[in-house]
Amino acid sequence: MLNGERLDPPPVWLMRQAGRYLPEYRALRAEKGGFLDLCYDPEAAAEVTLQPIRRFGFDGAILFSDILVVPHALGQRLWFEAGEGPRLAPPLADGLLGGLTPDPAILAPIHETVRRVVSALPPETTMLGFAGSPWTVATYMVAGQGSKDQAPARRLAYRDPAAFGRLVDAIVDLTVDYLVGQIDAGVQAVQLFDSWAGSLAPAEFRRWVVEPNARIVAALHDRRPGTPVIGFPKGAGAKLADYAAGVGADAIGLDETVDPAWADAVLPKELPVQGNLDPLALITGGEALEGAVAAIRRALFRRPHIFNLGHGILPDTPVSHVTALLAMLRG
Repeated sequence: MLNGERLDPPPVWLMRQAGRYLPEYRALRAEKGGFLDLCYDPEAAAEVTLQPIRRFGFDGAILFSDILVVPHALGQRLWFEAGEGPRLAPPLADGLLGGLTPDPAILAPIHETVRRVVSALPPETTMLGFAGSPWTVATYMVAGQGSKDQAPARRLAYRDPAAFGRLVDAIVDLTVDYLVGQIDAGVQAVQLFDSWAGSLAPAEFRRWVVEPNARIVAALHDRRPGTPVIGFPKGAGAKLADYAAGVGADAIGLDETVDPAWADAVLPKELPVQGNLDPLALITGGEALEGAVAAIRRALFRRPHIFNLGHGILPDTPVSHVTALLAMLRG
């Protein structure tokens, strides 16, 4: 499908399908401890990746990891505060990496996770890898944590674009190597998550979202030809067409705020798209879920389409609603 074939019913996988809404994940997390420890434990991370495949039979398994392993490998300390999210130190408010000691070997356990999952997957199930896009990763590196409107990174990009550009370049280079390693370990497609793409003005969007992602896609196409790359610029809105034209991704992920009929009208006709059910519609279930699913399928029936959420599945999602969604799509 990622190569342009339209299937009916569409294949389905869900962002963050391996996670806190599953009781088997919560049990393993309680046994293993912290989230980051889980990410770097190949046996446990492989088990988490496989849990939703066993329960639901999704068409794709999604690597269980986190986008912030890249800044960790670039030399920042990384940890997660309970109830507050990730922390990175030192914050790179000046954009300078000079005081950090990169350690790409940190990423080796994640490649081992891929190998373990691939060896256990049913042959018909696609294995998907991912990484954070440079802009989104840089926002965390500059602020040392998540930040409202990503203001610290935006300020630095305006004030000292050369320094910010060097930071982005370092992220691009390591991300390419990281994703090549995932592909060599067995993933069949990769996704670039730009969770904070929507916070940038148009010119900054072209400079810090389109251009770096285009470099990653071109490098992956050159080094590992035939591996599809999905681009997901959350919040891009009207800039989505510019992203599709400029990045060269093999498929585009749509967040839940995008009208799928509009996306179908403005994106290239044969370009596969992924999405874009509102995670809250999945939580609500019933008629709200049925109506949302029908509207998406009606809007995108003419093009290659992977049914997915517009963002990650939420922890309070009833498992029964995921089962109901799959019945709607496959029934």
